[in-house]
Amino acid sequence: MAVVERKARDLALRAKDAGWQGPPFNPIAIADLLGVPVEATADVADARTISTPNGLLIEFNPTQARERVRFSIAHELAHILFPDVADQIRHRGGDSTASDDWQLELLCNLAASEFVMPIGSLSVREQVPPIEELMLERRRFDVSAEAFLIRVAKTASEPIAMFCASPTSSASNRDYRIDYAVSSSSAPRLRIAGRLIPHKSVVYSCTAIGYTDRANEDWLLQPQLKVECGGIPGYPGNSYPRVAGLIHFVADHDIAEDIRFVHGNVLDPRGGDTKVICQLVNDQARTWGGGVARSAAKKYPIAQRNFSNWISRIPRAERLGKVHFTQVKTSTYVASLVAQQGYGASAAPRIRYMALERCFESVAEFARLNQASVHMPRIGTGQSGGQWDTIDELVRTILVDGDLSVTVYDLPPRRLQPQAGLFD
Repeated sequence: MAVVERKARDLALRAKDAGWQGPPFNPIAIADLLGVPVEATADVADARTISTPNGLLIEFNPTQARERVRFSIAHELAHILFPDVADQIRHRGGDSTASDDWQLELLCNLAASEFVMPIGSLSVREQVPPIEELMLERRRFDVSAEAFLIRVAKTASEPIAMFCASPTSSASNRDYRIDYAVSSSSAPRLRIAGRLIPHKSVVYSCTAIGYTDRANEDWLLQPQLKVECGGIPGYPGNSYPRVAGLIHFVADHDIAEDIRFVHGNVLDPRGGDTKVICQLVNDQARTWGGGVARSAAKKYPIAQRNFSNWISRIPRAERLGKVHFTQVKTSTYVASLVAQQGYGASAAPRIRYMALERCFESVAEFARLNQASVHMPRIGTGQSGGQWDTIDELVRTILVDGDLSVTVYDLPPRRLQPQAGLFD
């Protein structure tokens, strides 16, 4: 592994000596150094390296998201570091018929990170921010999450390790296997490549690209290390994402969070306990037509029907501050909080904070009675026009201080699609 990384780093430094600049760093500069042409074609799923009468050729699919295109080309460049590259066509993702091909693929992924996030891309930082902040920061570099987290691990002064895991399918269930791990200079060197991750891990919560989660887990070197992770694009033909994450080795990171902020879909809440999903509705709503409520109506039509029957029996002047609960699964409830006055364009925010306060009090009572956790988007900050700082304090005062577990869901950052100037 160290030999491959050194070769990749040396190539990146040669490119920098020749004037290579970023971010974003164009991996085609490395191809130019090696004298390898790079061509776009829709005939490949990601990218591949082939041997032609004129030498090696890298082909890539230009319809993929931009950061994926860069990483796929960089991955194929990494194949060129191996002397047997011309023996067969090399596809990113490997050859499913070769049992040990995943080992070659992980080495190429590590080398690829040196081409899209070369040495010097990030400054050394004393403390690594949450993975959600890192996923937003990486947009500035327009690179894959995998490459970015590798560089984060290499530049962190605190003891952390970055890991990647891939799903393996069997007739009965889905498992995740560690592809590789990269430790910071102050962290233990983890020898966990090839290890299966226990099903209780939050790794299995990252069921879509961009979904994140975190927990203190005990399947690593010592009890209760903090693990945070996110879904990243899987290899072609696999319906589940790969997962990239960080492992923290210092006690400061074992602190229980008062509110968990994750990237994901609030209608697909995390955890195995009883869950209450909160959504905001206005005092005139009979049907749900916007935001999370609109999606909830599609996923759980019974919740909207029950709500419509319920609210029609309450005089409009008495609706604000009320909450309607519907059980949509064995251990899942949808709570509709009536804390918005009217709907549509308005010169003033339509959120009603006092009504929201009363709603949260009802949710807290219901959650304690049912031993449930509470799940919500940044409720009230959309069309209602509410300020999250105010709502956040209400959540902490009423729910968190009431010893309830609260998870807030933000949508994952949007991936940049191919366009003109792909490598600008």
